[in-house]
Amino acid sequence: MKNLRKYKHLIVRGSLLSLILINATSCKKNLLNPDIISLIPDVAVFDTPERILAQVNGLYVAAKSGSFYGGRYIIYNEIRGEDFIMNKPNVVTGQQTWSQSVNPGTSEVSSLWTAGYLTINRVNTFLAGLDANKSKVSATLYANYSAEAKFLRALTYFALVQTYAQPYAKNNGTSPGLPLRLMPELNSENSLLARSTVAKVYEQILADLNAAETGLPLNYGTGSTTAVASLNTTRASRNTAIALKTRVYMVMNNYNAVITEAEKIVSASAPYSATTGVANKMETNVATVFTGNYVGPEAVFSLPFTPLETPGGQNQLAYYFGGNPGNQEFYLNPVGIIADPAFATASKDARKGFVQTVAGQKWMSKFKVASTFSDNVPVIRYPEVLLNYAEALVRTGGVANMPKAISLLQAVRLRSDADYIFPAASIATPDALIETILKEKRIEFFGEGFRVPDLQRLLQPLPAKASTSNNAPTVAPTEGRYIWPLPSSETSINTAAEQNPQ
Repeated sequence: MKNLRKYKHLIVRGSLLSLILINATSCKKNLLNPDIISLIPDVAVFDTPERILAQVNGLYVAAKSGSFYGGRYIIYNEIRGEDFIMNKPNVVTGQQTWSQSVNPGTSEVSSLWTAGYLTINRVNTFLAGLDANKSKVSATLYANYSAEAKFLRALTYFALVQTYAQPYAKNNGTSPGLPLRLMPELNSENSLLARSTVAKVYEQILADLNAAETGLPLNYGTGSTTAVASLNTTRASRNTAIALKTRVYMVMNNYNAVITEAEKIVSASAPYSATTGVANKMETNVATVFTGNYVGPEAVFSLPFTPLETPGGQNQLAYYFGGNPGNQEFYLNPVGIIADPAFATASKDARKGFVQTVAGQKWMSKFKVASTFSDNVPVIRYPEVLLNYAEALVRTGGVANMPKAISLLQAVRLRSDADYIFPAASIATPDALIETILKEKRIEFFGEGFRVPDLQRLLQPLPAKASTSNNAPTVAPTEGRYIWPLPSSETSINTAAEQNPQ
């Protein structure tokens, strides 16, 4: 009973600590609603099914912190690449990240790490508390809630290992990875923990995702109401875990596994869709997906926000990337992805509608909720699964798999430009087709946090770029700054954690 009370107390304490630390990274008040469990005495946290469900919802709140997946993690993965140019130099809004000059004491290096490990500890604490209270919910709900928690832990470790450790592809994961914490930390006694290898971290990520796939429901309802659609989009279901596995296996260069996972949720022929579980598919019009609070079938997993529940000031995607609305922090690089003909004036591609001209610069307008900037954050969209599948097919089967890969590629391109014909040379050979698939992914997902992870999984340099006030150099995969250092806030306490070479 004493240990159980510790678990309950830590969830309450962790909830409040998360809000305090996350607020410290912003110049404005974080408007995330406080976890209602923080208002309940610790002895009652797991007393009823309703309170246990509230704890599950609290795990998602932790993951969508503005310092993490609610904004900053996606922003950093874009501005470290070459598609965005800094308009307003400001260390609070990513100047050092954009210029490739972060160090162990840089605010974002610490705040992202902190938000990630707070999420992980909250998951670990929840799992321990749930195990101690199995009798309070049905076996089905127990499996469901455990699986949701493990999905979020996998998502979090995946984000952190890609940011603070060498790419898996560099040496098949033998580099130092992360301190792998799988039990609740009730105090500072276990602060010393060496980094597991990258391979071990990925092993845990896949173990969590495989467990999640087994325990998650096929869906949270089959009706056509907004409430059902929202649950199927904003809570993890079986298809969510499978889709994330395609991304993880892509990073590991395990293309056969990508194909195995994709085939579970992609029909054998076009129009492609998931035939079981949530009926995931692409929308007919890509603009439908970026209407602020979209919860349709293309959104395999999204993090929801409202005007009363935002990522917090100076964390929102629209705030960073928008021209109007937006704070005009980063504009689109004219020689970046928008130099592709898909965005040209004469193009019929609907995705050029996500580029707006304001004050003489071009800005991304995917995220457009004014004032509060409370757009839902897309974490996994169905077209990613199709493009992962296509790339994996070519990399494993070469010419023999090209027809299916081209069909998957066309499904994504023709959704936005029904008359488009790929130049023959761009799909004539396996190598050419892979490059075309990679380019299509950039066109489809610009501004959604894919650029740097894709560069790193392919061991490609982070390209140079220049603004009127700053320059950012090319960063080769052999350089220390290709990945982020561990924050000094971690290494000063956890002296067992080896720092990355600088």
